[in-house]
This record gives sequence, structure tokens and C-alpha cells, in this order.
Amino acid sequence: MNNDKLLELLTNTNDYISGQSLAEQLGISRQAVWKCITALRDEGYEIDSVTRRGYKLVAMPRFLNEYALRSKLHTQVIGKNLIVLDEVGSTNDYLKVLGAQNCEHGTVVAARLQTAGKGRLGRSWLDKRDSSVPFSFLLRPRMAPSEVGAVTPLTGLSVCKALRSFTGLDCKIKWPNDIIVGKKKLVGILTEMSAEFDAVEYLITGVGVNVEQTVFPDAIAFKATSLLLETGRHYDKNELLAHILAQLEEDLSGNRYLLSAAALEEYTDLCATVGRSVTFTRGTRRVNGMAVGVNQNGELRVMLSDGTVCGVNAGEVTIQGIY
Repeated sequence: MNNDKLLELLTNTNDYISGQSLAEQLGISRQAVWKCITALRDEGYEIDSVTRRGYKLVAMPRFLNEYALRSKLHTQVIGKNLIVLDEVGSTNDYLKVLGAQNCEHGTVVAARLQTAGKGRLGRSWLDKRDSSVPFSFLLRPRMAPSEVGAVTPLTGLSVCKALRSFTGLDCKIKWPNDIIVGKKKLVGILTEMSAEFDAVEYLITGVGVNVEQTVFPDAIAFKATSLLLETGRHYDKNELLAHILAQLEEDLSGNRYLLSAAALEEYTDLCATVGRSVTFTRGTRRVNGMAVGVNQNGELRVMLSDGTVCGVNAGEVTIQGIY
């Protein structure tokens, strides 16, 4: 608690604050102030100290940090309830526990290290501390389970737009839930649901952004990339996540969790899958066709060889020219 109050005092001034003044305002000894300063430095805060002048906050951590993220986050709903963990198995699984405990709509969980992250079809991957930005958010929309199919593509649209504006990269969407640069994956997205027969209890969408990786396992090296590899730049992860959460709030609430006509047009324009040959499973058969668009339910519209158009909403889709 003292650390939070100390950070607030340091953040709210552009000058040095004496140890005596901090001690008096916090109601602790100067020695206790020094211990708090040391602890904050260990957490990644850059705090300058000058004899007879005191302390000054020079820089906040660039890795995920709850206080630093809160200071940059100006959303009304997404992230109002915010949890930043040093380490977690899966941000989705952590949020499921909170969801069952009735945590509020818009709760966000992020982590510096995710040890048991997962993707579609139960795939898992390993990560290194501070190499990515893994986070999950929980929604409680008043919708039937059959109506929530647009949440994943809307999330993909939001993350794609946020990364384009934040980094300048020409990011695209690989239907339904990956963000790519060129032909390589930059972001994975996974949505899970808890529902009764006719009503959604909550949705949890997990997002993993590759940020600092320079080397990937052999099995995925040909199809994975990171912001560092694409731009040569190191990013403040709190600024990055705050930017993404702001875009998510704008797009999700602005479109009422549906692919509105405007959102669908944006999504289609940014979808690298549209216009490519695809192969997908229908029953026990593998079917080939041409992706011609996305419908308002988030399904991929595929034109078959006989000219008919069908909607694909699940399963594995292979896209010509993209992993």
C-alpha cells in the first residue's frame, strides 16, 4: 500500500520530493521511504535521488506493470477492473475462475509470463518473460450463445487497427483469429464461452501479441514474427496494451458486439484471407473454394467450384500462400 501511495506522490510532481516530505505524507519513517524506493526500483521504476533534494520518478517500467498500465489507460469499461500478474499458467483460465466468481464486465487480466498459453484446437506454446503481451478480457453481453460469433472477428479487427496505428505496420487479419504481417503470424486470439441454453454467462477472449521475440521454435519459425523483428524497435508494453484496450472498447461497445455494416466493411478490407483459395473440412470431406468475404455472423464466405457460396464457421481452414 505504501508503494502505491509513494508512486502517486512521485507521479504527481515533476520535481524532486524530499525524503522527509514523503515520510510525513505517508506517515512512515525516512528509512521506510528508502525501503519503498528500493522495492520500486527492483520492480523496474527508474527513480533518481539527489542529496538535499530528494527523489524524482524518471521512468516507469516498460514491461507490463499494473500501476504503469493504469496511468496510461483511459477506458471506461475494458480494463476498469485490471489485474497484471508476474506469472500465470493461462490468462484465459485465470479469468475463468474470476468469471465464475461473478467478476465485473470488462475485467482484464494480463501477465509478464504465461506458462501454459493455448490457442485454437487446444494448441499450446511456450513463452519467455516479457517477450510478449498476453492478456484476456471478460464480457457479459446480454445475448444468446448463437449471437456472439462476431466477438472474435471484432476483436481481431480492433487489435489489427490498434497495431497498425501504434506501430505503422501493414497488419492484416487471417480469418478468423490471427493477425499477420506479410505471411507470418504476429497475434493469436481465442474466445471461450460459458453459457446457459439461451443466455451467455460470460465470454473470455485471450490475445497474445508477439513483441520481443527474435527466435522461435523450429516448428513455427517459418510462420511466426514479432514487433521487434518487423520494426527493429523495443516497445513500452504498457503503452501498447493501453492502446489495444482503448481500440477494443471503441469497437466492441460501438458495434454492440456485432459485425455492423461499417465494421464488416473494415474487417473485409483488412482480411488477407479474402480473395485467396482455401481448403476446409465439411463432414468427412476436404473442400476447396475461393474466399469471397465474411458475413455478419463472422463466417467465412467461400465460393465453391459450382458457383454456390457457403459459410464456414469452424474447423481448420488452409489458406493458399499463408501458413
